[in-house]
Amino acid sequence: MNRLKDASSPYLLQHRDNPVQWWEWGPEALDEARRSQRPVLISIGYAACHWCHVMAHESFEDPAVAAVMNELFINIKVDREERPDVDHIYMSALHLLGEQGGWPLTMFLTPEGEPFWGGTYFPKEPRFGRPGFVQVLREISRIYHAEPERVAKNAAALKHHLAQSASVQGEGLTLAELDGLGERIVGVMDPVNGGLQGAPKFPNPPILEFLLRYAHRSGSHQARHSFLLSMERMALGGIHDHLGGGFARYAVDERWLVPHFEKMLYDNAQLLELYALAFAETSRPLFRDAAAGIVAWLEREMVTPEGAFASSLDADSEGEEGRFYVWSLDEIREVLRDDADLFAKVYDVIAEGNWEGHNILNRLVSEEAPPAVEERLAPLRAKLLERRSTRVRPGLDDKILADWNGLMIAALVRASLLLDRPEWIALAARAYRFIRDTMTRDGRLGHSWRGGSLIYPGFALDHAAMMRAGLALFEATGETDYRADAERWRDILSDEFMVTETGRLAMTAKGADPLVVRPQPSHDDAVPNANGVFAEALVRLAQISGLAEDRERAEAILAGLSAIARDAALGHTSILNALDLHLRGVSILVTGSGSDSLRAAALRLPYLERSLHAAEDLQALEESHPARALAATTDGPQALVCAGMRCSLPVRDPEQLAEQVRTMLAR
Repeated sequence: MNRLKDASSPYLLQHRDNPVQWWEWGPEALDEARRSQRPVLISIGYAACHWCHVMAHESFEDPAVAAVMNELFINIKVDREERPDVDHIYMSALHLLGEQGGWPLTMFLTPEGEPFWGGTYFPKEPRFGRPGFVQVLREISRIYHAEPERVAKNAAALKHHLAQSASVQGEGLTLAELDGLGERIVGVMDPVNGGLQGAPKFPNPPILEFLLRYAHRSGSHQARHSFLLSMERMALGGIHDHLGGGFARYAVDERWLVPHFEKMLYDNAQLLELYALAFAETSRPLFRDAAAGIVAWLEREMVTPEGAFASSLDADSEGEEGRFYVWSLDEIREVLRDDADLFAKVYDVIAEGNWEGHNILNRLVSEEAPPAVEERLAPLRAKLLERRSTRVRPGLDDKILADWNGLMIAALVRASLLLDRPEWIALAARAYRFIRDTMTRDGRLGHSWRGGSLIYPGFALDHAAMMRAGLALFEATGETDYRADAERWRDILSDEFMVTETGRLAMTAKGADPLVVRPQPSHDDAVPNANGVFAEALVRLAQISGLAEDRERAEAILAGLSAIARDAALGHTSILNALDLHLRGVSILVTGSGSDSLRAAALRLPYLERSLHAAEDLQALEESHPARALAATTDGPQALVCAGMRCSLPVRDPEQLAEQVRTMLAR
């Protein structure tokens, strides 16, 4: 019996009619494996995954293949976005087996859930030196029953390595050491196309943020150029949806031309922040328009009826990857008529196609045009977008994930302030209210919501990302409920997720369903790691509150994480970014009635290096706040800029505030 018909995940529902007798992840499936003395096959993927669909069509929809699976295994299907903890454990096991990893993830487990072998995509028939899937199934089953000692040895070794965790050590990195890591990361960037060298090319937003922070910290022109070049080439490339806005997950080539066409909420959240920063850095319309395009796509296609944000759009439509997004020259001419030649020249549209006989719209050759030409292009893009809307759309995964929504909420708030788009804060606040009010039980967040079904309890990143989002909204609006939420989620993370022995967060809470190991990853993946997000939020909260206990908590987690980041900087830049904010960031305190202009000036400063607390009443400040006594010496609206334990004299003029921030950052 296929047990997926009642699943909440759109990915699992895609498999509900398979002849495979799928189970959802849970103790019942493992109990059945023990009872029937069969090993477990766990297949992990997500709704927008192209190769997941290929393996499903080839094997899981084939009755003959399904019959072998059902006979020899207990088969479990997992949505990696719903259960990132399960995915992390078995993907880590695959890496330990020497495999590169990716999705679909296909792992074989003992009935206790211990992995002993696995891979990713297996073709139905043998080809290119890869065994066929049925061949793999029969051999794994044979080994499991005929060579139990070999299976036990493999499982024990993998479990041992999975359970190993780094202990807390070191006193934290200095600014000089951060600069040294910055030089190393600049050295691995692509000097021609931006991004990391080689292909495929992923945006890697935490790395790009680190480059900009390093450029600000050190004055490195090369780091600044590498950041801006990466942002430029992505905005011009085919990874960018030039008609509908937003960015695909990655490009398969080194030029950013050919995307893997799925669109993920988390990528676009992180890129929205970076494009707003790039515009603040340069005032280039290219960057402003890329940011605005992300929000246009979000509002048009990703807002759920509840006001939160859906997870992803599939790469495929009508069974073909990218079909929704590509064009022929004839279709461009049919829609645009006399303007077709101009559009084709700018967007690299040719008769034979620039990719597999089709055209991916891009501006890698033409780049930016004069303002008059750009004005002509805008209505042409609108016409093509209208035509594209008549095509068969890619599938939408409409589950609401607390962590990804938290990333987008913070991004909307931060970008709105830099691009003067106040309506984006309202969009963010509506999504925030849904997560806080509907996806919370006893103050703790769930992870995934769809159709009234909540996956609970949530994970560390759910609470860390929403803590960060709450602080962004508090800074932007001054509404104290947002700060109270952030402090509550901080306490939950500290009490329920922090592992004392290692000084870092586990993915799962203390009372969550037991797994083979309790994962404690620290490295960034497609999303920034919970430890890095939590560290940034702790630093920002400490800057806002001025409390010694908040500062000490931030310093403690950063000291523990620094040793890990020192040895593997490229995978831990979210931690390094939090450390930069701690070591260099300034806290702006705006007090007094009638201080709106000062508050607005503070909010226009890029969030990379500042936190803001606006308090009309000085009595609302904590007794230990370093600026309280200084602020009390002057009446009326004023702003004080604090860095570490020192504060500036009060300033009253918005321009003077910006200059004071620059002075404090330069020290």
